[in-house]
Amino acid sequence: MSEISAKMIQELRERSGVGMSKCKEALVEADGNMDKAIEILRKAGLASSVKKEGRETKEGIAFAYQTKDILAIIEVNSETDFVAKNEKFKLFVENICKQAAETTPKSLDVFLTEKYKKDPGLTIDGYRNLMIQSLGENIQVRRLEIFHKDKNASYGIYSHMGGKILSIVEIKGADTETTLAYDVAMHVAAEDPTYLKPEEIPAEVRKKEEEIARSQIKGKPENVIGKILEGKLKAFADQVCLIHQKYVKDNTVSVEQYVTNQGKNLQVTCFWRWKVGE
Repeated sequence: MSEISAKMIQELRERSGVGMSKCKEALVEADGNMDKAIEILRKAGLASSVKKEGRETKEGIAFAYQTKDILAIIEVNSETDFVAKNEKFKLFVENICKQAAETTPKSLDVFLTEKYKKDPGLTIDGYRNLMIQSLGENIQVRRLEIFHKDKNASYGIYSHMGGKILSIVEIKGADTETTLAYDVAMHVAAEDPTYLKPEEIPAEVRKKEEEIARSQIKGKPENVIGKILEGKLKAFADQVCLIHQKYVKDNTVSVEQYVTNQGKNLQVTCFWRWKVGE
């Protein structure tokens, strides 16, 4: 049997919101497997939902830059929060993100070999090495995504906690709804949706949720089990799908309803939520 450490119990406690003793019992039953322990707690009805991760293990910034046609998103990691807040570090992140939006590299590896436009004697990776020497910490460009913007869409970019969380929302139907897109991006940062709409929930995830739901309603009359299951699965979809979540600024409507109320042809079609170290 795997040894159950205090750190493991604390992580499960933070992720599930369940008491320490129950967390320990679940980990023992799961032989130290964190995901299995979470499932055990949920089947027992002790945890209705769990966080995707425990405490952050990396520092840094997630940053976005857009041109007329391109949106670039980048995450750069540092060893400490002290360096992540350093103006040199923040300028480095901004500079390379701007270049990525201009050159639209096919991959992060390709991007790191590019000549740095402000100093062609350096590659992007060489520029990174200069920052390491200057700031005295290991600095890594962890991920990069380039997105070609739709001409009939609006984009909202919201940075939270100094770049610890970055959320972006695309709303199609007009290119003048940046304020609306920004507001929904704030919602994404706060509510952490996993999917855009129910149709995107993978079959295996639906199956697992149904299994958990069935475990929670054992003993119920057969004639009501179907309706209860349907209700639980709908509640799960409403919780994890952006368009069906209750809008944080007005919980009388869903995000989809709120957007539609601003214009009949408006529709949330895409979102990103990056958390540093995730």
